[in-house]
Amino acid sequence: MDFTSITFTDVSRTFGRRRALHRVTMKVSSGEIVALLGPNGAGKSTLLALAATLIAPTSGSIHYGQDTARHSGAALRSRIGLLGHDLYLYTELSAAENLTFFARLYGLTSVDRRVDAAIDRAGVGERRDEPVGSFSRGMRQRLAIERALLHDPRLVLLDEPSTGLDDTAACALRTRLESLRAAGAIVVVATHDLEAVESVIDRAVILQAGRLTMLGQSTGSLRDRYRHASVSA
Repeated sequence: MDFTSITFTDVSRTFGRRRALHRVTMKVSSGEIVALLGPNGAGKSTLLALAATLIAPTSGSIHYGQDTARHSGAALRSRIGLLGHDLYLYTELSAAENLTFFARLYGLTSVDRRVDAAIDRAGVGERRDEPVGSFSRGMRQRLAIERALLHDPRLVLLDEPSTGLDDTAACALRTRLESLRAAGAIVVVATHDLEAVESVIDRAVILQAGRLTMLGQSTGSLRDRYRHASVSA
């Protein structure tokens, strides 16, 4: 399955009496990187979970191109790459074993080549055969990013991807994001680390109390514009 955009139309999501998202409408297209900003509890992770088809909207619709998750099923999910707070790495397995497992789960070909390339990009080549549980937080984060991208997803959803990364790894992340855009991926990045993504994003949106607003393109740093928008809301 291929698609060139993801579109939220009046999407709301409630958990019991708590409203996590309220009538969110936005579209992200192929070759675009959008930063999803907002305070803790604003609904960012809920929005990513909805986009990843892990949960369904309470109301409203989400379209992947012209299709919905209900009609597309596994074909759609095979084109989504998700990095969440849970890194989805098995700590008792090595880096190579983790990536090999996920490559086979996705039914990929040339598994060894893909795994070798991912390990190189993650910068863990010297420890590829050691248990992931012995890795630092930053090393696990880099490996988890490559795990999420191993199958060349069309839709890339990253929740705080710069967590635990040093300056060199953060620079490598920006380069990776640029390569995803060049390849035509649809990328949504939820982050508090505005400086880490400012130079690569195409635009930013803000979630506050479950409501989505667009961040203006006025002059000033991304942090300054975000701070101004937050105060004005």
